[in-house]
Amino acid sequence: QGKIDAEGMAYVAPKGQGGLLNAIYVKTGQRVSKGQRILKLDDAMARQGVIAAQQQTGQLKARLTQAETVYERYQNLWKQNIGAEIQVINAKADVDALAAQLRAAQAQVAMAQEQANMSNVYAEISGMVDAVDVRVGEFFSPQGAAMPGHGIRIVNNSNLKIVANVPENYVAKIKKGDSVQVVVKELDTTFSPVINMIGGSIDPITRSFMAEAKLPSLAALKPNQIAIMKILDYKAKAAVTVKVNLVQSDEKSKYVYVMEKSGDKMVARKKIVTVGQAYNDFIEIKTGLKDGELIITEGFQNVYDGQTIRTNK
Repeated sequence: QGKIDAEGMAYVAPKGQGGLLNAIYVKTGQRVSKGQRILKLDDAMARQGVIAAQQQTGQLKARLTQAETVYERYQNLWKQNIGAEIQVINAKADVDALAAQLRAAQAQVAMAQEQANMSNVYAEISGMVDAVDVRVGEFFSPQGAAMPGHGIRIVNNSNLKIVANVPENYVAKIKKGDSVQVVVKELDTTFSPVINMIGGSIDPITRSFMAEAKLPSLAALKPNQIAIMKILDYKAKAAVTVKVNLVQSDEKSKYVYVMEKSGDKMVARKKIVTVGQAYNDFIEIKTGLKDGELIITEGFQNVYDGQTIRTNK
């Protein structure tokens, strides 16, 4: 048993620390494009930070302009051998210090602006809004965004797959590229993809490994839908098979009863058999039966070797 999964499934989450939710621009069932704005967080504090940083930048620009003027005047006077060289050096140091402060302040403006922009939360993928479990006025954070019932989920069904956990005893029998059958009972549909990915480790709890196969993009297929993945791990051509319940066992062997003609009557004969693999209520008979033998399928549990039997035909 496996489940259908969508490679294009994402939870909308803020890039920063999150904040109070001011507005939601989408609703369940709406199709959205990558980069489309989904919601708006409160940005009052962030905008104040931008204004404060811009004011500091303006003040530093004015001081730098003044310092450059002073430096230029001292430099011109020194060229005329007026004043002291130390005045030129100090004026140049003031210009360099203020220029460095201005660059830092401009970087601070950019950071404050980026922080303010984080109040806008955008879709990372294109698809359909599958769930909107947040409300205006609630606190929306990256930690809570992916929690069930606490976020906005976008699903893109253009790239579907089935994911199944396979018991570890099949690890040597299954490989990438093997054909499988995927049965979706609710749709009464069977697909025939190939395994495109085999897990690289065994889960220590379930003692299984993961196998994936691509599925077509159909509107009827939904992520988390249950499906059955049938993997061919054994193949035998021209195999003789019988119903599993027809094979009986005693302390020595396994056997079935067949009907043979003995003189003018029909008798039951016990045939010792060697069995192979079982599948879908049938079991493989490797030895013990010949072509043309008639297996007793009704009342076989109440007969014995050599017993005379009658049929309705």
